[in-house]
Amino acid sequence: MVRVAVIGGTGYTALEVMRLLQRHPQAEVTVVTSRSETGPVASVHPSLTSLVDVSFTSPTTDEIAENADVAFCCLPHKASMDSIPSLLSAGLKVVDLSADYRLNDPAVYEKWYGHVHTDPTRLGNTVYGLPELNGDRIKGRDLIANPGCYTSTSILALAPFVSRGIVNCESIIIDAKSGVSGAGRTPKVATLYAECNESMSAYAIGSHRHTPEIEQVLSDVSGRKVEVIFTPHLAPMDRGIFATIYADLTKKVTEAAAMEILRKFYAGKPFVRVVSHLPKTKDVAYTNFCDITVRIVRGRLIVLAVLDNMIKGAAGVAIQNFNLMCGFNETTALL
Repeated sequence: MVRVAVIGGTGYTALEVMRLLQRHPQAEVTVVTSRSETGPVASVHPSLTSLVDVSFTSPTTDEIAENADVAFCCLPHKASMDSIPSLLSAGLKVVDLSADYRLNDPAVYEKWYGHVHTDPTRLGNTVYGLPELNGDRIKGRDLIANPGCYTSTSILALAPFVSRGIVNCESIIIDAKSGVSGAGRTPKVATLYAECNESMSAYAIGSHRHTPEIEQVLSDVSGRKVEVIFTPHLAPMDRGIFATIYADLTKKVTEAAAMEILRKFYAGKPFVRVVSHLPKTKDVAYTNFCDITVRIVRGRLIVLAVLDNMIKGAAGVAIQNFNLMCGFNETTALL
């Protein structure tokens, strides 16, 4: 039985991590930390009543290491890099759900996140935790950088095509919508019910922090520089990501051939479903699936992809990474 610590246990992502781990036959949540809460976990997350019999604590790193083997770090960016070096030094394996270890270049991190990275030697050496691309590299590692939700959707949709060199890597436009849970649990005016219900809005045009993450991973996959125009939108739904992606083709490709490229690329990947129909966010809600399809319109590639931002976009892929790190079947607790 692997003992698990959830670092920063009050948010939506931590809730989903704990909910999924209750189905894991070889994992037990033994530590849940919080700087603001001290009562039972169920007092903040009532859905975990009788499932997680642990209280919030604020332990030292040594105390965490005495009671856990693996930590899911559910802290915001900057806070993660302040905690993770000591967790690793204490002998824990860590899945980091923040953005602190996703980018390779400290200067790029500073530009997009507005902070100097205090653990820069691990940037570029930490495996990016998208199992469909890096599954073999994740196995046995001590630190995994869990991907973002918009990034997982966009990268999974585009990787088969940029890897084949059949799209112009400077023509990519990503039009993506996210459910309100993607903004986190901390109250904000823009995500109040009266502000976002029955409304749709774009935000962070040209400046969303997932942009360099998408470009970095797709550039690695393609072997050439990838540049994207990424426009996120807030949709009036609890959860889900819907990405519609446009790119110019570099050669003539039929729709049937494009679908076959997807199928071959994701053969044997249990959580990517290549579908012929137009996918909907409800198709993947509360699951670890990403559904993808493709259309060719007037010589342009259109890829449509959906996933649950809280599961395949965060906690679910974190469990995938945990399974691979610890030598378990990748699908454990997720199917």
